[in-house]
Amino acid sequence: MSVDRYLDEVKFLASPDMRGRATGSRELEKAAEYIAGNFKAIGLQPVGGSGYLQPFSVTTNARLGGANHFEYTESGHPTALKLSDDFLPFNFSARGKVSGRVVFAGYGITAPEYGYDDYAGLDVRDKLVLILRHEPQEYDEKSVFDGRVYTEHSQFFSKAVNAKMHGARGVILINDQANHRGDGDDMEKFGKTVGPNDAGIPFVQIRFDLASRWIKASGKDLDEEAAAIDRDLKPHSFPLAGSLEVRANVDVERVIKTVHNVAGYLAGLTDEYIVIGAHFDHLGLGEQFSMAPSLAGTTVHPGADDNASGTAGVIELARWFAAQPKQARGILFMTFAGEELGLLGSSFYVNHPSLPLGKAVAMINMDMIGRVRDGKVYIGGTATGSTLKAIVEPVIQHHKELRFDYSDTSGYGSSDHTSFTTKQVPVLFFFSGLHGDYHKPSDTWDKIEGPETVGLLGVIGEIGAKLREAGERPQFVRVKEVASPHGDVAVAGTSASSSASSGYGPDFGSIPDFAEVPTGVRFADVRDGSPAAEAGLRGGDILVEFDGKPIANLYDFTYALRSKKPGDLVTVKVLRDGKPTTAKVLLRKRK
Repeated sequence: MSVDRYLDEVKFLASPDMRGRATGSRELEKAAEYIAGNFKAIGLQPVGGSGYLQPFSVTTNARLGGANHFEYTESGHPTALKLSDDFLPFNFSARGKVSGRVVFAGYGITAPEYGYDDYAGLDVRDKLVLILRHEPQEYDEKSVFDGRVYTEHSQFFSKAVNAKMHGARGVILINDQANHRGDGDDMEKFGKTVGPNDAGIPFVQIRFDLASRWIKASGKDLDEEAAAIDRDLKPHSFPLAGSLEVRANVDVERVIKTVHNVAGYLAGLTDEYIVIGAHFDHLGLGEQFSMAPSLAGTTVHPGADDNASGTAGVIELARWFAAQPKQARGILFMTFAGEELGLLGSSFYVNHPSLPLGKAVAMINMDMIGRVRDGKVYIGGTATGSTLKAIVEPVIQHHKELRFDYSDTSGYGSSDHTSFTTKQVPVLFFFSGLHGDYHKPSDTWDKIEGPETVGLLGVIGEIGAKLREAGERPQFVRVKEVASPHGDVAVAGTSASSSASSGYGPDFGSIPDFAEVPTGVRFADVRDGSPAAEAGLRGGDILVEFDGKPIANLYDFTYALRSKKPGDLVTVKVLRDGKPTTAKVLLRKRK
């Protein structure tokens, strides 16, 4: 394998012209054609009916429609607000008309772990809630919330879900000017905010001075109410004057596009095969997933390590294997779109395989392999196949220049090997570690360590060759109760390399399928020995209710789960083969 050629491939994929290869962008499709062209030149065969490209549909983002309107009536006098200047919907807002009376609900937070609840004793059913951004006691080191950093309760989607679960009809958010007076009153840019495709509730922001005027008409002072909340952490929520009524139409359009996985097949002597894959999408201009918020939406996030490094690795390995003598098993080389949005490409593939998954002996996934520092490489999934460790160890022992760490043996995580694990295909996952350029514009091609990465590709090639020739195919092993890097409900937009996350709330045990369903959360799998497994839940179930609360999406589940604690017994409702089934799940502490 050639270091120069490998770096040229990374350089092309991570070039400024590729604009970060966002899923749904023209640049990602250009990258798909580039990969397909390489597969063809190498001599790989197309699989399926669409040549080297496997199409699937994905909701990529949202845009403002032309019918957004916000009007309030006070003492019989209507006032219409101007879009972008006076009000602006969030990208995850539900679409449609909403009207009603308004209730001030503090910061819109319910945090039982801190003994704090803005909704305590407050009836907001069928009303609109007016809430403050952020959370109480900012900059107070003695704050129960923390005071130095924001907790998950400050997240916009948390506030939306909490309002919805309390029966509110809509949410109106304003900046917390009492603590941020010098920051101005800029509204959150549309499209920048992490959240579900549709939160199931209208969610808009308005100017602080408008809300302050409403509060004053109700005989209160907004700054004083915020100060009172900070002082005693008690709810200071109240209905606004009965003469105030809001009428709005929120017009947020979902953008659905056809994107493509890329696949090429190198035949073996039998119909069995291994899969070697990597995702080739990244973040485009960063948007809501950028780790450099000040540059999000304006600056290309090239994604050289994440994951041009793995994609170029697939191409180089395809070229290397194609030059070898024919072996017993074939290889399906794949690059996946939509990983950054939630493993969408690999999830689609395993549910619509071009080759029988039962013939897949193992899947090797490479995500962020281009920054091999001090020779250290992480290998995940070694316990998912009965013979994987016995195949891997003799190979890596001959490569003293690299130090391998079996960082995770479960086969679950936040990269595309997880999709294959859920279908009981043994997996190996190669990853060179996190770094300060992760999800930033500074993840550039010139920082890729070419010789070290190509050395790693040689190791992966040797392991792949042994998997192709081994007389005994590895049998899938379900690894019992090993917590995944993101816990139960990893949110879309996180990558393989976000393994520092410890998850949300107590342990439940589900592995989410990020593919969209009409409502609820489909489980791609359930970990053996977990609370969910012990309750009889299984892969394919669609969670629609948790402890009496409706679950419409993954963010609802995230919020509902973290509101509980270990030892709680919760009743959940799932759809199994279209029929409702209930189960009682005893939650426990994460390991």
